[in-house]
Amino acid sequence: MTTLRQLRFLVALSDTLNFSRAAELCHVTQPTLSSGIKELEDQLGVPLAERSKQSVMMTELGNEIVQRARAVLNDVADIQSLAQQHAGKVRGDLRLGAIPTIGPFLVPRALPLLRQRWPDQHIFLREELTETLMDGLLEGRLDLILIALPHAVGAIETELLFEDGYQLATPLGHVLAEDADVTGAKLTDAKLLLLEKGHCLQRHALQAYSDMGLPAGDAFAATSLPTLMSMVEEGLGITLLPQLAVDAGIARGHDLALTPLPGACPRRVVLAWRATSPHVDRFRDIALILRQARETMHPSPA
Repeated sequence: MTTLRQLRFLVALSDTLNFSRAAELCHVTQPTLSSGIKELEDQLGVPLAERSKQSVMMTELGNEIVQRARAVLNDVADIQSLAQQHAGKVRGDLRLGAIPTIGPFLVPRALPLLRQRWPDQHIFLREELTETLMDGLLEGRLDLILIALPHAVGAIETELLFEDGYQLATPLGHVLAEDADVTGAKLTDAKLLLLEKGHCLQRHALQAYSDMGLPAGDAFAATSLPTLMSMVEEGLGITLLPQLAVDAGIARGHDLALTPLPGACPRRVVLAWRATSPHVDRFRDIALILRQARETMHPSPA
């Protein structure tokens, strides 16, 4: 019979493509891991990995079985968590993922409230892009994630925390600074600076106005919001900053002008988790705390 131990070995091998590192992840010796995977292959009657002296490669069937193995291991972990929950035990670790345009601005404000609510809870924060966060959630690497919509979320559960508008960041004296009638067309004609592809904020910024077009000229793509602000400060263009980041003080100390954009379509910040998670009630409590943390933030001057 296939065992959970064998499935853990297989998933670790798929993640590392190296028997030594996979064995370290599973806290066993390399011969033990190799033997466990060989036993699994013998039981199933098919090869799951191609081995050579230089490399390891999963077979096509091996990759499919790994996907199913992850689901099985997640279900088992959920069963254990459910039993602990009913026994009155709350697991001390919480693996929270967040996109870089939300996590550093919201989570620090919420941490004192979360510690007050669950003193024995340890929160481990991972900042990654949306696609990676969703993969981590579905694979069981993360318990819940902070992302922004619109974005295809599939079968995961989401709870809206708040809508997040934008402010226009421009060099001092720019023609659009303090413009009460900013439109997508005006932004399109300007030197609009955005985050690089992969950041959902890039797509959301381009969808802020219905008449928004692609940036004119050779658009600069930054890796972070601070980089964007530095470029604006140097007079190289303008950008859109999420209201959340502005209220957290991201523009403080920068010589640039901030202009509210009440007509821009906001992004929707949500907390998401697996539909099968046994901690839904706890996650909804966390969502409430995150919402409260956002409400305590006030507009911050540049």
